[in-house]
Parts: sequence; structure tokens; C-alpha cells
Amino acid sequence: MNHDRSRDLYDRALSVIPGGVNSSVRATRPYPFFIERGDGAHVVDADGNRYIDYVMGYGPLLYGHDMPDPVRAAVQSHASEGPMYGAPTEIEVDHAEFVARHVPSVEMIRFVNSGTEATVSAVRLARGYTGRDKIVVMQGGYHGAQESTLVEGGPDNPRPSTAGIPASFAEHTIPVPFNDEETIERVFEEHGHDIAGVLVEPVLGNYGIVQPISGYHETLRELCDDYGSLLVFDEVITGFRVGGLGCAQSKLGVTPDVTTFGKIIGGGFPVGAIGGKAEIIESFTPSGDVFQSGTFSGHPVTMAAGHAYLTYAAEHDVYEHVNRLGETLRAGITDLCEDRAPEYTVVGSDSMFKTVFTRDAPSSLGDQCADGCEQRTDCPRYDHCPKTGGDVADAETERWERVFWQEMKERGVFLTANQFESQFVSYAHTEEDVEETLEAYKEAL
Repeated sequence: MNHDRSRDLYDRALSVIPGGVNSSVRATRPYPFFIERGDGAHVVDADGNRYIDYVMGYGPLLYGHDMPDPVRAAVQSHASEGPMYGAPTEIEVDHAEFVARHVPSVEMIRFVNSGTEATVSAVRLARGYTGRDKIVVMQGGYHGAQESTLVEGGPDNPRPSTAGIPASFAEHTIPVPFNDEETIERVFEEHGHDIAGVLVEPVLGNYGIVQPISGYHETLRELCDDYGSLLVFDEVITGFRVGGLGCAQSKLGVTPDVTTFGKIIGGGFPVGAIGGKAEIIESFTPSGDVFQSGTFSGHPVTMAAGHAYLTYAAEHDVYEHVNRLGETLRAGITDLCEDRAPEYTVVGSDSMFKTVFTRDAPSSLGDQCADGCEQRTDCPRYDHCPKTGGDVADAETERWERVFWQEMKERGVFLTANQFESQFVSYAHTEEDVEETLEAYKEAL
């Protein structure tokens, strides 16, 4: 493939944008290709190269790059009436009512502008509602670019994971390994009455898609109930993708106190939201004393897109289609890995997928999880598949980025550019796209 124009654009970008990109994960080696347009399940770059797209904007594009006609009509209608008003609109209420009808934890919801803003607000809400300071997060979990969660280390030695955050901020955050019940129980025994909330993704989505082991979220729910802490599910990635309109919490059968949203809930436009029990959400100003506000919150075009997005999904076979293709894709990759790279672990569920380049394989793969790791204790891979973010970090992450991603790109398949972020199937993908993708995997592996 020729990438001359992308290279020139990147050269220009380096002069005016730090690192040449506006989000760190876009900085692929040796330079990113610049997208010119989307077309269904494909993107076309500045040099005219065409790719099957499984990045899907890092998750929000449930329908691919062509919005269904009702969604497009809703967006155009609200955009033509005026960009925004600084006052409430009916579409905000319509969208809030829809989410509250379908998501188990949501009685009330506050819309904001990004997933990061949602989790920042949720942390402040948990602290304000409980009158406590400490927040528990999962090692390898991602909750946006915010000071309270950009923390690494362990329960006894938390520290900022990036420059620019005072060490004193990390003192109020307790990182624990995902899926480690013994550690979280010990943390609550030591700090339970100081813990405002546990912030957890139902499925780790920015660290290779790590599923919870059986009973883990139930343990978190029980501990939060016992100590008066809030259980906060970060469903920015999984929301309206895993578990359909009920989100991952409905699939898992565990109802949090608060849920954060982003991505799909805004129909491809900038969005975030915090939903939960009315008693808790009403702690936000002006009904309560936890300050939260934003000029663009509840933006009418975003609300129209999100509402039309979810309404269309409720009235059509969207989830049946994307989940079936996701299952076919994961099953096909599982078969390829068994033959060509038996140490690798295929992960994901519903319309999410990834291949983690784990380093060890069991002696036999008979009766392994057929289309994505389910954390089944009777699966021969169980002792080898990732249980924590650290397990994914210990995989062959450089091989994914430096070799595999490049090979797939040259075969016309656009994957997330490193080992960690999730990949997504959209309503625009077809069985032919999946077949072409599996052929590319076969050659690249």
C-alpha cells in the first residue's frame, strides 16, 4: 500500500499537534494513516487505501460509518434548528426516559460530554454522597484521563501513573487486581469505612477484554452493601454493546448503584452520562450539593443521535446481527490460533473481540472456550488465560504492535493499534467481511 499522503500529513501534524495526534492511541508506527472518509464497515485513508474497520471509533459506531436513515434524519433535523441553546430541550428528556426504561441500575441520569467527564463526576458523586474519600479501582482498568484513576501500584503503594498528578492525589485511590477476591476482601477489612466507592468496568475493555471470573462482581456488590460504599460500573465501553439495551450489568445479573456511559449512548457524537438510583443521582446540583455542570451537556444533536441510535436498535435485529458476526469471528480466530499459535487467547463477547498474544499454552486444547474466553474453570486454558490487566501486559505486546498490526493493515484490516484496546463488530459488517478478515488473520499469524 502507498501511504505518501498520510506521511506528509503526519509531518505537518508534528509541527502543530503534540506527537502529531490528538489522542495518544492513534500514534501508530512508523506513522498513522489519516482517514479521509468512512463507508459502511470500511474506512478509506488519505491515499485511497480501503480497510475493513474494526476500530469503529473505539466503540461508539454500532452501525458503522453509515447512520440508519432515522438516525441521520434526527441529527440533520436538530442540527438545522440550531447548534445548542444553553437551555433544556425535549430530546434530553426523551433520551433519559429511554435509558431509564432499559438499564437496570438507572432511575435518573445526568448527561455530560465524554466518558472521562462521566467518571470524574461519578467519583465526585461517590465521595459527596458517602462523605468518604477513598476510591477502589482495578489495575489495568481505564476510566478516562482523570487524576483519581490514573493510579498504579498496589493497595499499599498507590502512585500516579503519569507525570502531572501530585502524589497526594493517589493516596485516596486503592488499586487492586481485577478478579482477585482475596485482595478486595482484605482492602475492605482495612479501609472499608473510608471507601466511597468501587469503580470497575464489568469487563476490562482497555486491557485486552478480560472477563470476570464467576462470582467476582457479586463479591464486589456484597462488600459495597456491607460497608455502605457505592458500586460504580464503568460501562463507557460495554454500555449498549455487551448485553444489548440492558448493558453488561443485565447480562451479568449484578446491578450497580451508579453507572457511567459514553460512546454508543451518544450515537457517535461526544457524550458521557452518569446514571443510577434516584436518591444518589439527585445529589448532583441543583437538587443536591455535589457540583456538576457543563456548557455542552445534553447537547441536542448528540441527544437526538443517541436516542435515535438506541431506538433503532430496539426496533431492529441489530444485536442479533452484530453478536452473531462477533461469535463467528472469534470462533474462526480460535480455530486459527489452535493451529498456528496455540498459546494465544481469543477474548471478547457479543460484538467485542481481541486476540491476546499470551505466551503459554496448555498441553491440550480440547473443549476450550469456543468463541472467546469465558473464564470457565473446566477450560484447559483457564490457568493460562488473562485474569488481570497485568496478565495482558505480560503478553507479547510488542509483537502485536510492531508485527501483527502492520501485517493486518497491509491486508486491508484496520485493528486497534496495540494489544490493549478492544475491537468491535458493527451492524454494517457482513459475513463476507468476516471471511476476508479471517483469511487475513490466517496469513498474518
